[in-house]
Amino acid sequence: MPNEDRGTPTPGTKLRRELGLPAVTLSGIGIILGAGIYALLGEAAGMAGNAVWLTFAVAAAIAAFSALGYAELSSMFPRASAEFEYVRNAFGRGLAFVVGWLIIFSGILGAATVSLGFAGYFSDLVGFPPLPSAILLLLVLAGILFYGIKETARAAIAMTLVEVGGIVMVILIGLPHLGRVDYFEMPLGVPGLLQASALVFFAYMGFEEMVKLSEETRDPERTIPIALMIALAVSVLLYILVSLAAVSVVGWEQLAASRAPFAEVASVALGPAAFTVISVIALFATANTALLMMMASSRITYGMASSFSLPSILARVHPRTRTPWTAIVAVLLASIAFLFAGEIDFVANVTNFTLFVTFVVINAAVILLRYRAPEVARPFRIPGSIGRFPVIPAVGIVSTLLLLAQLELLVLLIGGMVVVIGAAIALVGTRRPPSA
Repeated sequence: MPNEDRGTPTPGTKLRRELGLPAVTLSGIGIILGAGIYALLGEAAGMAGNAVWLTFAVAAAIAAFSALGYAELSSMFPRASAEFEYVRNAFGRGLAFVVGWLIIFSGILGAATVSLGFAGYFSDLVGFPPLPSAILLLLVLAGILFYGIKETARAAIAMTLVEVGGIVMVILIGLPHLGRVDYFEMPLGVPGLLQASALVFFAYMGFEEMVKLSEETRDPERTIPIALMIALAVSVLLYILVSLAAVSVVGWEQLAASRAPFAEVASVALGPAAFTVISVIALFATANTALLMMMASSRITYGMASSFSLPSILARVHPRTRTPWTAIVAVLLASIAFLFAGEIDFVANVTNFTLFVTFVVINAAVILLRYRAPEVARPFRIPGSIGRFPVIPAVGIVSTLLLLAQLELLVLLIGGMVVVIGAAIALVGTRRPPSA
């Protein structure tokens, strides 16, 4: 039973279950429809040409395989530690720590990078220096996270509605122009299409973060899988439509040359004032993505600390707000430290590396647990099996490895180094018994 609030810290203080299906779904849509589409559409168009819409479809199909795996595992183990919990049950604590480490790292690095994207838009609009803008944003977002999960969800939902409005605006702008270009024109052919698909996978980052809300969601075994599927379906539809609209208005060459592709489309169709409007909307999109990335990283940090895989101080929950305040502070400080990470396309691919490795392990966990733990209840079960062997997770592994192979050598080296560091920490940790 959770302890009652008494105004003083208590070790048994639990996260508060506040979220229903609409809140979880909109939070998921919010993090998926964030900075990725606003910032990476131009980069992807340079690789895939007018067929850039197809890259979002390819990436979505591959994401969907892993999303089904997350849905099954989250229904089995509805914990804030999410991937760590899933992999621990399938493979043990060592590999579970490495996966948790990768997820925390990708969230922190992603939040820092997206905050710099926010700072770039903000600096262009009001003239405030970028680095202080990014730091200020992270501080404000950490304050929202500390204040409460209900308040965080409300802020995320409000910003989600704004950023969806921006995407819908570009779709409506493009409607009269549909059919003006060849939507299968690929300047670099299929290799360019696959490379762009690997890049835009970053734009789907977020569906896997939804499972980390399990301990703050009512009826999580049912709510999380349904919300996950709805959020991914809505995001795929909007991404494909907005990609078609954008290339219809300005063509892939102009998109590829623009640092603000959505604003470019609006400016060409409606004039300079529309450029400003889309830029303001991009502020909400980037802020929302950073907020939800920080939320997800703080929750898995809290979950791993609760399982004694990270220092127990990171598992402290504030008795009044019922939020993991020490984990939030740790994520804030780490995000500020990574504000010098680099260009968004390069950092996006480093983040993608961590996601690809994680998704391979998650799909493998689904397969292994079908054999090792067939008796565990699965409120959501992936359809399509040959005996006990689930086919879709196997396809998910192969297709994810295909995208992983598209990443450049430097990204693979840096990603591999992150894995090695996590493995070394896990190895040291296994030699020390956890302290309560």
